[in-house]
Amino acid sequence: MQHQRSISGSSHSPRSPSSQPFLTVSVTDPVKLGNGVQAYISYRVITKTNLPEYQGPEKIVIRRYSDFVWLRDRLFEKYKGIFIPPLPEKSAVEKFRFSAEFIEMRRQALDIYVNRIASHHELRQSEDLRTFLQADEETMERARSQETGIFKKKPADLMQIFKDVQSRVSDVVLGKEKPVEESNPEYERLKHYIFELEDHLAEAQKHAYRLVKRHRELGQSLADFGKAVKLLGSCEADALGKAFSELGSKSEILSVKLQKEAYHVLMNFEEPLKDYVRAVQSIKATIAERANAFRQQCELAETLKLKEITLNKLMLIRSERVGEAEIEYKELKAESEEATRRFETMVRLMNEELVRFQEQKTLDMGIAFHEFAKGQARLATGIADAWRSLLPKLEACSSS
Repeated sequence: MQHQRSISGSSHSPRSPSSQPFLTVSVTDPVKLGNGVQAYISYRVITKTNLPEYQGPEKIVIRRYSDFVWLRDRLFEKYKGIFIPPLPEKSAVEKFRFSAEFIEMRRQALDIYVNRIASHHELRQSEDLRTFLQADEETMERARSQETGIFKKKPADLMQIFKDVQSRVSDVVLGKEKPVEESNPEYERLKHYIFELEDHLAEAQKHAYRLVKRHRELGQSLADFGKAVKLLGSCEADALGKAFSELGSKSEILSVKLQKEAYHVLMNFEEPLKDYVRAVQSIKATIAERANAFRQQCELAETLKLKEITLNKLMLIRSERVGEAEIEYKELKAESEEATRRFETMVRLMNEELVRFQEQKTLDMGIAFHEFAKGQARLATGIADAWRSLLPKLEACSSS
């Protein structure tokens, strides 16, 4: 289902003036490099485009997970108000880090991540995206080492910013800090919706994983049962032994079907749900940034009022410090106006982003649930047909 949730792998005509602008990316060929704690997975990132700001129609580079983190952090720092697509999390469990299933899940998630950026009308213009898609490994490593701002010390946890805001809320409750929050009903509805959506998505994702686990366990049980019944059939003669042998074979075939369906549910249902849990957490981080911008705007406006009062007093007493105070007031006013513009831009962008998010979520969730229902129907039909085909022989044995 990867091609349905991302624009990866699309075919386009070669670069020409008549071509529609396009930028597509494929994350392919994961390879394990290094040993022990230094081991990591590298990926081939293939970019196809006809955009003039790129070096050519096709570029292939090698990237690792930390490069994707670098891109996410840079975009989050520069594009305030835009919902930056989420990255798949790192595996904390060593034994799962390099399993074939985990590697493929991450490859698919990284492919979706970078194509969401490439298809976003603002983010696709990022110079950092061009660096990520075109720079050689040495240049990319240098870029990572030159990190600045809030993400310099370690790979950023977008949710840390949100946790800081939650901490501030706790301070307010405890009376340690005066609350500075928007009194905007639409904004309150947005926050309520995002918090509720995260809870419901997380709950659905948890139960989707239980379905995966159940399919796998049932598949293993059928495989074990199939072997046991085939051994039983080898002890019997004539029709009964043959019937048992066929029952065992059917059980083993159904075991494979269940294991395949478990993988299908994992990749095409549980993973998309988990991806949207991460997406909502990214939105929460943007909400936290908006709260910070609002707080800055309010604090500067308050400080500006105090500066104005001080300036008026100095002018009344004809103080020699009037000139200096006027300069300070003008500088602070410019800073305050810039903070207001920054906040208003964030609000406008977030409103636009929410519409885009809702449309994309409707499409992606529709595909995921359709794939799930189709897979379950296919599995149920396969199981019913398999058992039904055995009934005549088993009935013949029971009536003889």
